[in-house]
Amino acid sequence: MTTQNKAQALTSVANDTPAEEILKIVARDGGVIIENFLTREQIQHFNTDIERPLQALRPGSTHENEIVAAFHGSNTKRLTNLVTHSATFRNEILEHPLVHEICDLTFLPESGTYWMTTAQVIEIGPNSQAQMLHRDLENWFPFIGMGPGGPEVTINFLIALTDFTEENGATRVIPGSNHWSDFEDRGTPEQTIPAIMNAGDVLVFSGKVAHGGGANQTGDEYRRAVAFALNPGFLTGEEAYPFLVDMEIAKTLSPRVQRILGFRSQYPTGSPGLWQVDYADLGDYLNL
Repeated sequence: MTTQNKAQALTSVANDTPAEEILKIVARDGGVIIENFLTREQIQHFNTDIERPLQALRPGSTHENEIVAAFHGSNTKRLTNLVTHSATFRNEILEHPLVHEICDLTFLPESGTYWMTTAQVIEIGPNSQAQMLHRDLENWFPFIGMGPGGPEVTINFLIALTDFTEENGATRVIPGSNHWSDFEDRGTPEQTIPAIMNAGDVLVFSGKVAHGGGANQTGDEYRRAVAFALNPGFLTGEEAYPFLVDMEIAKTLSPRVQRILGFRSQYPTGSPGLWQVDYADLGDYLNL
């Protein structure tokens, strides 16, 4: 088991910090908090968009695998297909300039393209246990063995929609675990620190860093966030957006959002194209 001195807090930066500086901190620590990533109005509009489907959703998991069900959380709600549910999400959050600046710098030099892995509202209810620690790159098994020297295969944006406190389940992170030699070592809860955030702040973190949702020890608070991750275009994401998002909605989106949702072909470095139709771009086939 890796041991090290525990950091006291994650670094926080202003929302006008250059993407290059943000990624230097991510490379060093595994994650960084960007303050006031969303405005109060955007938070209000987004919460209004998703309130009805979120209330209709039962907490807990329907997965047959007990480990996966425990990972999802017995009193946690996870609302997916946010592109359909929220105009604020698809038109404002996914168009946030800093999202694309960070992803361009992360993925384009090595991978050439990127698209969205998943997007979900995660609401941890009262009296919830902490989530098991994990690394997001575990979705793609070969990269576990590559360790810290492997490529960055996912960047996650976790936006606080309510204030994050240690008591209500703030996400726990092990800063520096992105440098550990053994990525099968997920660390221990004692090595974690909470990502304390105000509503509207975002935690941007590497797929290499060990983390997990915190325990909600309150009796009446709900810790709500929206998490969305992006990965290189040559890797398969979690959500099959072209089967979820109605074509009429897709036609209203910008070309870059259509691309990160899979409505256009992917062109990784060195490839003539993936996700095509008769070797032509999917966007042309769909008349986008």
